[in-house]
Amino acid sequence: MTVKQHTDPRSDRRTRVLVVLAVIAVAVVCAYMFLFVTGSWNYAMKVRTRQVLSMILVGYATAFAAVIFQTITNNRILTPSVMGFDSLFMLIQTIIVFFFGAGALTAIDPRAKFGVEVLVMIVFALVLYWTLFGRESGDLYVLVLVGIVLGSLFAGLSSLASRLIDPNDFITLQDILFASFNTVHVELLGVSAICVAAATAFSLPLLRQLDVVALGREHAVNLGIEHRKVLNRTLIVIAVLVSVSTALVGPITFLGLLVANLAREITGTFRHRWTIPAAVLLSIIALVGGQFVLARLLDFNSSLIVVINFVGGIYFISLLVRGAKL
Repeated sequence: MTVKQHTDPRSDRRTRVLVVLAVIAVAVVCAYMFLFVTGSWNYAMKVRTRQVLSMILVGYATAFAAVIFQTITNNRILTPSVMGFDSLFMLIQTIIVFFFGAGALTAIDPRAKFGVEVLVMIVFALVLYWTLFGRESGDLYVLVLVGIVLGSLFAGLSSLASRLIDPNDFITLQDILFASFNTVHVELLGVSAICVAAATAFSLPLLRQLDVVALGREHAVNLGIEHRKVLNRTLIVIAVLVSVSTALVGPITFLGLLVANLAREITGTFRHRWTIPAAVLLSIIALVGGQFVLARLLDFNSSLIVVINFVGGIYFISLLVRGAKL
């Protein structure tokens, strides 16, 4: 006598979605690595490997952080960038140029610069979390609102300082403020990967609890979840992931918004075992595939991040028009 095993058709469909996304991601990575190679093969492989690894690392960190941030805020139009990380990064670069000149950005040891930027952004996030959300009566939405206000303040200070610097330094500064995968230092990839891996390992026990948190605070508490404890730990993970990603290549405002929402739409669930892998694969496809199309096929000199932010801005507006929950 045999026992029939029943499988969930929705689970099978989501598995197929992930497999298709994985195949596409591998295809675009291989295309970027091995097609249209001119000149020295060894040099091309060295440069492209560094670029692909940085895109995969940044795509992973951005997607992971965006998905869990939208979960704890229960809001599809928010991403960690609203907390002021991007504006703080811009302010750090502007202050360096304002006091020491644009030459200081290249003269500083990239490892020291990276470490200081990550440390400043993480400390900023932790102080903000502890001050506004560490208390028993802390409100997560007050935290987000203050983060938005501080981000606007940092952007205003950065704009003011940039008007007072030398025009030649200003041009150099503008290039740095756009995220770029062409100038990533290879020695930073290992450190960044370790930080991202540590944050991921720290967050893995939280993912099942975040599935419950996605139902809302009252449901999570009634089901035995230590809601505030889970949120505090999740915010720490987000701070590390976003700080490392931003310090490595620069700000990417709308990538997380795009991939997090698309992942939920194509998987049809809020469960993180499906949405996080889908968002990560979509992020890799967007970065590597987009860079391949722009640089190799269309031969455009435009930055991929400009295109992503343009598309993300349109998608953000469409979410508002469709009535995404505020």
